[in-house]
Amino acid sequence: MFYLLIVLSITGNQIISKVDSLMNAPRDREATMKTIVIDKNGKTKERDTKMYEKGNYRLIRFLSPAEDRGVGFLSLSEEKMYVYLPSFNKVRRIASHIKKQSFMDTDFSYDDLGSSNYKGDWNAKVISENDSTWVLKLTPKPGKDTDYSMLKMVVKKNVYLIKSVEFFKGNKLKKKMIMKDYKKINNYWSAQYIEMRNIEKDHKTIMKLKNVKFNQGLPDNIFTKRNLKRI
Repeated sequence: MFYLLIVLSITGNQIISKVDSLMNAPRDREATMKTIVIDKNGKTKERDTKMYEKGNYRLIRFLSPAEDRGVGFLSLSEEKMYVYLPSFNKVRRIASHIKKQSFMDTDFSYDDLGSSNYKGDWNAKVISENDSTWVLKLTPKPGKDTDYSMLKMVVKKNVYLIKSVEFFKGNKLKKKMIMKDYKKINNYWSAQYIEMRNIEKDHKTIMKLKNVKFNQGLPDNIFTKRNLKRI
């Protein structure tokens, strides 16, 4: 008797679709963060930060230290991003060429801080795997405005959580993001530690999340230019 063995393999696009589904499963999210910027000499700068998310909307506001208090970032879409600097008392729309630049001397660009939609923006291919992870190569879809020519993403099997993402420009590795210390809160997974390393500058930014809350019923008026100016 002969048996036909059928091996069912998952595609890269199916994997990032599941990753997106997990990340975007909550209706909204609210969290406080300790943001730590560390330069190549080990000098650190710490800020306390508040973050709100709902769908594709994201608002980030600095609470301390005093010189940064009130600085805010609002992302409504890839085309509509705004920054508020209290010293100018004015909300400014972020021009396309500015989106690739660093936000407040961190290692995150404005684009990095915007909403993530891997399935909509990238094509993914599995390039290797082991018992616990897949390694994916992501290339931008036509029309995607990005500073990166390729991403290399490591995804944990079974749970579909991102372990790391490497950002390439040409064939050169520019940055690497590490996500760990995942915690399940009200049936939703949340990374409690996010680190972005700038390979060229030997510089990194760490975000430590705490007081994460899901599905608080955040109103849409949180994600407005008017609210961005409120401290």
